[in-house]
Amino acid sequence: METVESKVKDQLDVFALRDQFPVLARKVHDGKPLVYLDNAATAQRPLKVIEAMDEFYRYYNANVHRGVHQLSVEASEAFEGARESVRRLLNADSIREIVFTRGTTEAINLVAQAYLRPRLKEGDEILITHMEHHSNIVPWQILCEQTGAVLKVAPINHQGELLVDELAAMINERTRLIGMVHVSNALGTINPVEEVCRIARQHNVPVLVDGAQATPHMAVDVQALGCDFYCISAHKMYGPTGIGALWAGESTLEEMPPWQGGGEMINRVSFDGTTYNDLPHKFEAGTPNISGAIGFGKAVEFLEETGLEGIVWQEERLLDYATEKMQAVDGLTVIGTAKHKGPVVSFTLEGAHPNDIGTIVDHYGVAIRTGHHCAMPVMQFFGVPATARVSFAPYNLRNEIDIFVKALGKAREMLA
Repeated sequence: METVESKVKDQLDVFALRDQFPVLARKVHDGKPLVYLDNAATAQRPLKVIEAMDEFYRYYNANVHRGVHQLSVEASEAFEGARESVRRLLNADSIREIVFTRGTTEAINLVAQAYLRPRLKEGDEILITHMEHHSNIVPWQILCEQTGAVLKVAPINHQGELLVDELAAMINERTRLIGMVHVSNALGTINPVEEVCRIARQHNVPVLVDGAQATPHMAVDVQALGCDFYCISAHKMYGPTGIGALWAGESTLEEMPPWQGGGEMINRVSFDGTTYNDLPHKFEAGTPNISGAIGFGKAVEFLEETGLEGIVWQEERLLDYATEKMQAVDGLTVIGTAKHKGPVVSFTLEGAHPNDIGTIVDHYGVAIRTGHHCAMPVMQFFGVPATARVSFAPYNLRNEIDIFVKALGKAREMLA
């Protein structure tokens, strides 16, 4: 282990990184060290994020954009500073293109209702992929019910890869939007977003990308990708829960009507009518999640300081090591074997329900995910009710994978 981890330290000081996450020092179940392998559900928070949110509430808690006193000015500056951090993360042109939302789900719903709904007619089509999770399915289904539009689904293969040629063949004169995940939470597949966007542009079809699982694990450049909408969640990338962002080009956002009314989204109100605020505030009704935004900004700084190159390096090695070790377990089947994968391994174990696997390994201190991962159509495609899933962050160690595989062996002895 020492040799292995010292090699890792040449690229990324994993032990120094772990020191930034207080929860990783926890003991669970009668003193067992916590092995946290549920990062695709939500990542842990570094001290930088925790302390920034604590500092806001301790020393300058105030509402933003509404007061002239010092605390309000300080809160407003920190809030807008976080927006600039998110702009930098995505390489957006302007902070006017960054709309704070409650997360990826709300960002997708915002696009569905404020952008696409006014443009849809009965019989128009929305095209998504078979590997979407529910947040990139249900908003479009609701929209179809409201407008008479039709939801189309592009197929995947049994490696869990999108069949791009078949997706391209499904685009027609009625296609009004393509919605796709950048990295699948259920399979780990990294989709060829840039290629799909190139094809979509040939047909003047806008593309929305669900980037919740991508931003913690790879550099994202919305201009290079060529997409029209990009949606993210802070808590997947070491920030707080309950906040995320929608990116869209400024001209697109200008064309969209407000989605929700009240609070910060107004400019002037009378009983005769209302004029709306400038971008991006037009889409941020009510008092925003100020502490969440500040924590979000610090999470971006954490990624920048750690370095995405080192993160990718570490996570690829964890993925390779875990896949090799797990495939040696009798009766284990990996679900999702795409050539390009993020740090996720979903699996089934012959004779064992995933929930029972999760319960048993938890007693050995190992936190994993079990269930349908909010992606029931993916489970149906592979003919399984659920899977167990391990997912990695750069603070994970190879010896934690060893602990997990040993616990998995115990589960197999008890269940299979």
